[in-house]
Amino acid sequence: MGCCGSSERTKREWRPLEDRSCTDLPWFLLFTVFCVGMGSICGFTIVTGGAARLVFGYDSYGNTCGQRNELIEGVRLSGLDHTDRKFVFFLDPCNIDIVQRKIKSVALCVSLCPAEELQTYQDLKRFAMVNGSELCSYELAAHKYPGLPERIDKCPKLPVPPSKPLPVFNRCTPVDVSCYAKFAEAVVTFVGDSSVLHRLIAGVAASKEIIIGLCVLALALSMILMVIIRYISAVLVWILTSLVVLGSLAGTGVLWWLYIDHRLYGNDTSPKLPKEAKEEMKAELSADSGQALLVYAVSASVFTIILLLLMLFMRKRVALTIALFHVAGKVFIHLPLLTLQPFVTFLALLLFWIYWILVLLFLGTSGNPEQNEETGLTEFRLTGPLQYLTWYHAVGLVWISEFILACQQMTVAGAVVTYYFTRDKNRLPVTPILSSVLRLVRYHLGTVAKGSFIITLVKIPRLILMYIHNQLKGRENVCARLLLKTCICCLWCLEKCLNYLNQNAYAATAINSTSFCTSARDAFVILVENALRVATINAIGDFVLFLAKILIMTSTAFAGVLLLNYQRDYTEWLLPLIIVCLFSFLVAHCFLSIFEIVVDVLFLCFAIDTKYNDGTPGKEFFMDKALMEFVESSRRLGRAAERGRSRVKEAVSEGAEMKPMAPGTSSA
Repeated sequence: MGCCGSSERTKREWRPLEDRSCTDLPWFLLFTVFCVGMGSICGFTIVTGGAARLVFGYDSYGNTCGQRNELIEGVRLSGLDHTDRKFVFFLDPCNIDIVQRKIKSVALCVSLCPAEELQTYQDLKRFAMVNGSELCSYELAAHKYPGLPERIDKCPKLPVPPSKPLPVFNRCTPVDVSCYAKFAEAVVTFVGDSSVLHRLIAGVAASKEIIIGLCVLALALSMILMVIIRYISAVLVWILTSLVVLGSLAGTGVLWWLYIDHRLYGNDTSPKLPKEAKEEMKAELSADSGQALLVYAVSASVFTIILLLLMLFMRKRVALTIALFHVAGKVFIHLPLLTLQPFVTFLALLLFWIYWILVLLFLGTSGNPEQNEETGLTEFRLTGPLQYLTWYHAVGLVWISEFILACQQMTVAGAVVTYYFTRDKNRLPVTPILSSVLRLVRYHLGTVAKGSFIITLVKIPRLILMYIHNQLKGRENVCARLLLKTCICCLWCLEKCLNYLNQNAYAATAINSTSFCTSARDAFVILVENALRVATINAIGDFVLFLAKILIMTSTAFAGVLLLNYQRDYTEWLLPLIIVCLFSFLVAHCFLSIFEIVVDVLFLCFAIDTKYNDGTPGKEFFMDKALMEFVESSRRLGRAAERGRSRVKEAVSEGAEMKPMAPGTSSA
């Protein structure tokens, strides 16, 4: 593969798809080592028993259910043989610490969960004698339950609700979850009446088929819109432009009308007061109101003039945005597997997040046993250097998530670059997406790792500041709050800019097979040279895509209203419609984000194509016919403008030659 190092060309040349070499190999090795560290954390939790304690459960004395345990020094009732006791039973399952989000009750290992309600201590004795499952503390004999004075503290709270074991995790959970009402009210703070909550949940349960159908409809609409948006993009762009211009003109006109009306007639909107007080108030407020209206009107006028000038100078670049949307629609027709990218990325992220959460839970049950001084229960905690494993694991969440998203961007960029720089579209690879994935895995994983690490360096401080801001809410002073919010906002803006630059750097790497820094520099130079075009495409293109997302969401919601119309209790509509709207917007965002990446990569390819090619023999354009028409139209306008300037210069020069002589120089 030639991965020992890739020598950069001393003089930068854009040679699309001509040669391939490994890029940023040290970063690939660093990322590999980091991933090995993530896997080692999982191995550590399995070896030390944290995974077993999470899956099989453990009692309040450090014994893991379902297996023989070793004695823990200083902890009574530890080291018991629980081979036959495979389920965790809580003496008071409703004793929940809402702040710490955990059950504070004593936990025991039992052989069977009570399937029926047990109302008396005699019922506890009968259940233990018949089923061999003792629900009171280990040191109490089952046949003495009713007469023991310790039964109040060491036996379950009566009545014992019927319960059944959770799948996989072997915890006895009450069948009736009404005992968690307090916890539910703390989580769902907007629901004040429990009957409303029950009706909302009942509405979701009754409409689950409709919800699934509407989610499928949102998927279908998103996929269809990506193909047909090229036919409606021109209409959307010009309608949007017209509405913005007309809206700004109308707003400015209304402000000037209000100002003139105030000056001429003195708009009397003061409250009913005695005549003397009313006149004094009018005298005080009249000057301020007129001055404020004048400032508003002048500001709106300046904004409108700037907007009109921008529209005038950027009208040709609006045509470029429309052409790029048109070509992007063609890309999805030639590369239909692009529509599967959101599914693949979401599946990869979902699998990684599930793994990450499981390992995090494993870490929560790993470490050394410690006795809680407040409750007397045994808990497992990481101490010493091991406590930093959680921080390492948290960094892995951000870096690997960003790595997966960057792999999607590189894959899409590679496929679009192949499409753009292949002159004969009939000679495209059979599966450009698969070819792009293979190139990514073989050559460019180091580049993706480096780019995602840069985003991680910005995102982690922002998340830390957001956590500090939430923890100090209500306790910090105004200056500290403003400083924190300013830092969070600046880091967010920096992250968005770096994301955009990274995306173009991946496209440059896909074109030229250069390292991340070289690709980022080259892409940045191209973007700066086309700054106005970039601004137009980002402003108009992003807003059009936002309108498309809203269109998909509202269409799905409208279909939901029609399908849910049979339910006359309109309260039951709320939660299903909220779920459908959120899911449809999320789906539309995922799919149209791919469309946005395609447009950005096409623009970078177009900018490179127009910079290094001019259509002459040997320097033929690679671009699509729609973009070629835009280039030809721009050239015609340029030639017309040049002819107009030359005619003006000729007229000025002729006027200078025909200037009459001064009066004093005529012959006598």
